[in-house]
Amino acid sequence: MKRNPSVIQILFLITIFGLTHHIGTLDISSWFTFNKDESAEKEKKHEDKFTKDAYNWSRTFAETLHYLHTKYYGDVDVEKSMVQALNALMEQCPHSAFMDPKSYKKIMESTSGEFSGIGVIITPKEANAEALAIIDTIPEGPADKAGLRAGDKIIEVEGKALRGIPEDEVIASLKGPKKSTVKVKIKREGNNEFMDFTITRDIVKEETSISFFFEKQNVCYIALSVFAENSAKQLENLLNKAIKHNYKGLILDLRNNSGGLLDSVIDISGLFLPKNSTVVITKDKNGNVIDEYKTKREPVTNGNIPIFILINNHTASAAEILSGGLRAHSEQLAKKNPNKKELLVFLVGTDSFGKGSVQEVIPVSNDCAIKLTTSLYYLPNNTSIQGIGVKPDFKVEPCYPEPDSLKWLNENYGHESKLKNYIKVSENEEKKKDDEKKEDKNDESNKKAWKERKIEMLKNDSQVQTTINLIEMLSLDEKAFPEQTKNRTMAIDFLKKYFVTDDQQITLEEIK
Repeated sequence: MKRNPSVIQILFLITIFGLTHHIGTLDISSWFTFNKDESAEKEKKHEDKFTKDAYNWSRTFAETLHYLHTKYYGDVDVEKSMVQALNALMEQCPHSAFMDPKSYKKIMESTSGEFSGIGVIITPKEANAEALAIIDTIPEGPADKAGLRAGDKIIEVEGKALRGIPEDEVIASLKGPKKSTVKVKIKREGNNEFMDFTITRDIVKEETSISFFFEKQNVCYIALSVFAENSAKQLENLLNKAIKHNYKGLILDLRNNSGGLLDSVIDISGLFLPKNSTVVITKDKNGNVIDEYKTKREPVTNGNIPIFILINNHTASAAEILSGGLRAHSEQLAKKNPNKKELLVFLVGTDSFGKGSVQEVIPVSNDCAIKLTTSLYYLPNNTSIQGIGVKPDFKVEPCYPEPDSLKWLNENYGHESKLKNYIKVSENEEKKKDDEKKEDKNDESNKKAWKERKIEMLKNDSQVQTTINLIEMLSLDEKAFPEQTKNRTMAIDFLKKYFVTDDQQITLEEIK
């Protein structure tokens, strides 16, 4: 009598076929044969472990499904269980996710057509996190006009709690047709009650930069909040206006800039670097170069004007590529032409976030997809920022009074290493409610327009003030002792000799 193949055999073969069909590095013959070449065996150690584990556990997986099908006294929602299992698998990989058919469809719809958003800049969210943290709002955007502020935590969208929902799906749910509304519930530090907002979606105007001129100090300040499609053009216009002032120095503020379009970073780098300069390189897990991105235009700025870039623990991804890349070129030029003053770039502030990874959305069967980290960014000096970040030349901690809403944000979301698989993030305890006077002051501040709030913060911003002082010191030295600051290396040595930063040790000797 001919026996039909069992469910377990079919499932096992399907699983194995899927592995060998989709994972080109796997060789099914290696599962059953002994590789005599020891050196090759060592090179394939990682792949072989993955292969072995996949083979062994695929069998266990198939057996479990078989017994559920043949012996379990009840019904099992196989699709739901499969999705949960795949979600658990992908949660091991930072910035990665599994998308079921519904999630994938929603994400694809939100990235095409006439969909509008609410205009918020957010921190990366892990799937099991209960909230989406707002770093800042886009100036005069829907969220800003509705009253959302930096430091707010979105805990619900349209009545649905965010715990267990991947970041991309949350972002997709915030998007929708123009003039449609979305309801969000937020938690604001200093307020024991949850706050409900109904926000009217709109096309977010990409006015992503703002500029001020410090007249007495003759210093130009430009803040860039995100790297959008037209950011390079906006920045070029601001730079052309600023150049007419013959300024002593340029402050480029990338604090709280969580990234954006890579093409925008390349275009902006071209405003400062010579044509065909390497901005960033991507490499796969084996260290092989995938792409090298170079500038495509001639620079706008005068290489003799010092550029001071402000960074903090929310400067991430594309913003780290720009700040780290410009400094790397400045360092290379100082070594190549030590007696020629060109492209002086200095970083001021605190360590950046450290997101230097590249993600791809890969469609898989059953109308699903996976978002997977497939490569890392490397700066022109061949260093990676992943998990480490960019370190400033002059470490200056912020000293202006932080709103309570931002304290928990900096403590819990201020570095890549705060994410799962780096350092476990624990939820902060609920802070005590401020006194009524302080609350009234905060409420009054929240009602101000974005530009008013920005100007108010700049007036009390210790990092900006410190940077202006550094520019003044450098300018004075260039006039009095030009031989001391001929290049970036010499300029840093001079400034650190006379300026004490937060990471410098102070030696005290008692006077008896």
